Amino acid sequence: MKLRHLLTGFALALSLPAFAHGANAQTTNGSADAATIAQGQYLARAGDCAACHTAPGGKPFAGGLPIQTPFGKVFTSNITPDADTGIGNWSEQDFARLMRTGVLPSGGAVLPAMPYPSYARVSDADMKALYAYFHQGVQPVAQQNTPSTIPLLGIGRYPLRAWGWIFGPGAGVAETSTTSADIGGSDAPSVARGEYLVEGLGHCGACHTTRGIGMQETALTGTSPNYLAGGGAVDGWVAPSLRGDNATGLGRWREDDIVALLKTGRNQHTAIFGGMNDVVADSMQFMSDNDLHSIAKYLKSLPAQHADAASYTYDDTQSKALFAGDASARGAQIYVDRCAACHRTDGQGYARTFPALAGNPVLQTNDPTSIIHIVLSGSRLPGIATAPSSLVMGPYAKVLNDQEIADVVTFIQTSWGNKGSTVTADQVKAMRNTATPVSP
Repeated sequence: MKLRHLLTGFALALSLPAFAHGANAQTTNGSADAATIAQGQYLARAGDCAACHTAPGGKPFAGGLPIQTPFGKVFTSNITPDADTGIGNWSEQDFARLMRTGVLPSGGAVLPAMPYPSYARVSDADMKALYAYFHQGVQPVAQQNTPSTIPLLGIGRYPLRAWGWIFGPGAGVAETSTTSADIGGSDAPSVARGEYLVEGLGHCGACHTTRGIGMQETALTGTSPNYLAGGGAVDGWVAPSLRGDNATGLGRWREDDIVALLKTGRNQHTAIFGGMNDVVADSMQFMSDNDLHSIAKYLKSLPAQHADAASYTYDDTQSKALFAGDASARGAQIYVDRCAACHRTDGQGYARTFPALAGNPVLQTNDPTSIIHIVLSGSRLPGIATAPSSLVMGPYAKVLNDQEIADVVTFIQTSWGNKGSTVTADQVKAMRNTATPVSP
């Protein structure tokens, strides 16, 4: 994808195919009140709809964002209330059915990349507010949808409904009393509210849960140890675990650490990168503190996937060696020359500015995809309302060769107690042609 969402299993709200209007589709008569439309706007931000349905330089929600899949390229669709090219002729029932079951007014089905298995649990009240916002709070844009390059997709739309029957949860509504969107944040944070947001509109599992043979999420709720235990490599990024694992997950984080990362994109442990930049910039920074704390409470309620998972413990062996002028370890000299000024020789970085590498969950697994991608492409920490500084790490694709990048990544993944794997030049070479350098 330009999967603007990390870290990532397929994508966070990837794409709707070209919309076909049903013969019996009718718009809802009357207008929603301002409060309902405002609630819908808040919910649309919670669902991060803009990140996928707004192309770079394009009009809001008019679609056109290209998404590269293993089968071809698809383009996100126009979800503005334009009657001819968008969803202006959709009834509230049409909208709810698509959101919960993936079925279009025409009877066809959307690609399973659209996370309707998560949206299936959105409450009736919230669904009504979303419909009101997209029909009355969004500017109509007349923009035709771009056809997919996936062969025979048009023929395959109806068979896609079988995917929903097999893997989708149906049109269930969340059975909880905490489903209303609290724009002002007057209610106390709760695990139940966090569960509703994470498993529903937030569709966090779309990236942070592994996919099965049918590209389905292997778990849709926290009742499974697979849920949010980390996704596979997609588009050069790997979504880390959000469960309570000590080394690879959030086991060492406090609730406030999670809230800080979601609200500002940075905390004392790490900083966002890849597709997570859009999640924070387009979605999470606009959410109420109560909702962010609810999300954090829910994530902290998830136990470690593996009870016997190794814990992370800081090891100062390399720090002492570098301090003494010994850079003989594989990749150490490159690290000193290229990385230490920001991330320090002790790997601790500078909190909320340059992320720590020591103990970083991304560096504790056998999959170095994300760190190779960052070294090749560089990274940008977006500036947002509560943290306006935009910090950029330059790309090293033209500065270091494959072996040099493999060496420095190996050093980072195996120093300071990190439990990551060693890296080969072939692994770097395989990603070099697909990594896009960030612009300054």
